[in-house]
Parts: sequence; C-alpha cells; structure tokens
Amino acid sequence: MKLLEPLTAWQDEMRRIRRDLHAHPELMYEERRTSDVVAGALREWGIEVHRGLGGTGVVGILRGRDDGAGRALGLRADMDALPVPEANTFAHASRHPGKMHACGHDGHTAMLLAASRYLARHRDFSGTVYAIFQPAEEGGAGARRMIDEGLFERFPMQAVFGMHNWPGMPAGSFGLTPGPIMASSNEFRVTVRGKGSHAGMPHLGIDPVMAAVQLAQALQLIITRNRDPLDAAVLSITQIHAGQADNVVPNEAVLRGTVRTFTLDVLDLIERRMEETVRHVCTALGCEAGFEFVRNYPPTINHPAETALCAEVLRELAGPDRVDAAVRPSMGAEDFAFMLQEKPGCYVWIGNGEGGHRDAGHGIGPCMLHNASYDFNDDILPLGATYWVRLAQRWLAQPR
Repeated sequence: MKLLEPLTAWQDEMRRIRRDLHAHPELMYEERRTSDVVAGALREWGIEVHRGLGGTGVVGILRGRDDGAGRALGLRADMDALPVPEANTFAHASRHPGKMHACGHDGHTAMLLAASRYLARHRDFSGTVYAIFQPAEEGGAGARRMIDEGLFERFPMQAVFGMHNWPGMPAGSFGLTPGPIMASSNEFRVTVRGKGSHAGMPHLGIDPVMAAVQLAQALQLIITRNRDPLDAAVLSITQIHAGQADNVVPNEAVLRGTVRTFTLDVLDLIERRMEETVRHVCTALGCEAGFEFVRNYPPTINHPAETALCAEVLRELAGPDRVDAAVRPSMGAEDFAFMLQEKPGCYVWIGNGEGGHRDAGHGIGPCMLHNASYDFNDDILPLGATYWVRLAQRWLAQPR
C-alpha cells in the first residue's frame, strides 16, 4: 500500500468524524446536521463552500497552483442514511431510532473530507477539484436533483468520479469494470380488476386472483423467452395483495415488484412486453387491468477511458493483485448513474471486508449493505482518501 502519510496521521480524526456521522444518521433530504458538519470542516481547512444544491448538498471548491487551462473534475460522496433500526449497541450506534447508516455513506463522506483537506493543504495539482457531497442517494435521486438545479453549470467539470464500499470484498482491495457496474432500478404495479363473488359460486364472478396467478407466470416468460439470454435482467414480483376473507372472491388483485437491467434497450423491451402481457392476459380472462411502470435509477455505466485511468491509479496504490478491473457487476442500483449520463467518469468499489472490524456490541447479522448489523470499516479510510487524491492528481495531469 502506498498511502499518503498525512492521511494515515489523520486516521483517528477521520474515524471520529465518521463515527459522529454514524451516531447521527439523517434520511434523504434531511441531512442538515450532516451538511453542517461537512461545510464546517471544509471552511476550517480554507476551502470555498457552496450549499443548497439538492436542498442539503454541499460542494467544496479546491483550486490548484494554477487553473490548469480550465481543467476540472468532480469527486462525489453520498451523505444520507436509511430507515433501518440499528441492531448494533456499540458506542457510536445510531441515536435516532429507526434511522441508521446501513450503507456506509458516513464512511464515504469522511473519506472525501480527508481527501479535500489534503488537496487544500498541498495544492500540488493544476486545475480544480470539486468535492461533491450529495444528499438522498437512497431512493431520493439526489444526484438528479443536484444536476437539475445546475450542478454542472455552476461547477463546470469535464469528468466525475464516485466510490462505494463493498462488503465481502477484502479490505485493501478494489473492484471496477468498464461499462455497466450497477443495474437500473425500476418498479411496477399491476392492478387486476374482476368481479367479486361468493367463493362457493365463483362462476357468478370474474376471479382477479386467478388472473394474477396467470400473470405472475406469464410475466416471467418475458425474461426467459423475449430477452436475449446474454443480456442480464431481473423481473421480480415481490408483492401480491388480494382479498380479506376465505369465502369471498375479491374485486381486484394487485401485483408489485421490481425490474433490473444493465441497458436501457433491455429495459425498453421489458416494459413494453409487460404492458402487452398484462393487457392481453387480463382481457382473455375477462378482467380489466391497470399497469404502472416507474423508472427510478438508470444503470450505472462506467466510461472506458476513465475506468482505465482509475485502474492504473488503483494498481499503483494497492498493487495489481488487489484490483479487479473486470469485477462482476451488481443488480443493485446507484443514483451516481445520473452523473455518468451527463459526464464521463467511473464508479469503483472499495473492499469493506467481512465484518471482523466491527466493535464489540455489533448485531448478530452479517456486515452487509442495508443490514441492521452493518458498520463501515474505519481501517480503509486512509486508503479511500488516498485514492481520491491520487486520482485527482493523475486526471488533472493528463494532456488536455
């Protein structure tokens, strides 16, 4: 490991900040205290601060020894927590019932703060680095809101980069890949309207429950028979609601679930075929149908040139054997995807380990994302911060 010495010296302070944020989690668009902590630290280190984008977003401007002929990049960290009751009881466990940093955004924020402090102190680069502290990644599309409110107009940059901790990947290692690394996230709701009747006399009604059962099977045929088997996709029905009594055929049934894809073309196909299948199956069974499909986050797609550069930086930092430059993508979703739709860049995973780093008093569950027993690995704070610094230096040193 080739860690920057000031960042290792600041590890205790980084840990204190991270654990303070963990103890005071705030949900999407409520990150007021978190934003105050971030803005206060940046100002203390002499960094120009802008607030308010996305409601609670913070952007720090780090200027190098010269303007670098206008070259600038963005480094992004997310700040929000999840509506998860924490199972841990160690000293820095959540003090807000029902809220928890179960995804490590407290660690992401601390790593970018440390990198910002280093860059502000040394200014050993040409150009500008924008440190982007984003609200509402967890379902609130905070990245899109910051973009809509002028992020890239107010802070012109030619590239943007993101990083997320990854449990199960060894601490000290990294994963990235060109192309899709995270899936799109979409949700659907199908309402099947029939005609209620006595359950002992179903011929007098139109049964929406049986229509829903037929639909559940038919929708899976889109994945197995309409989609190219080489194009990854998931269609999961996660809820079926119908009826309230054992002897009554209800008037309607509702199916809900999620669709995940790595490309928009496959997503277009699935949405179109779902609508057609719902309409025709329900018509054939004498029911009426309602179909709603909501696209939440697009796939997170890394740009090849920027991904290659990040891989070079990571190999020099951690060693070639600790960098998987063709990591297997995840069907999870990430709203950094919106930024990568607007600017070239790359999203990488930093290993968080298996959970052995957790203090006594952690929950009995695994140290996995969105789990009530999760905790960020403070040992990787200097590593993630060093990556941010080295990436900014390397990217800005490229010929324009």
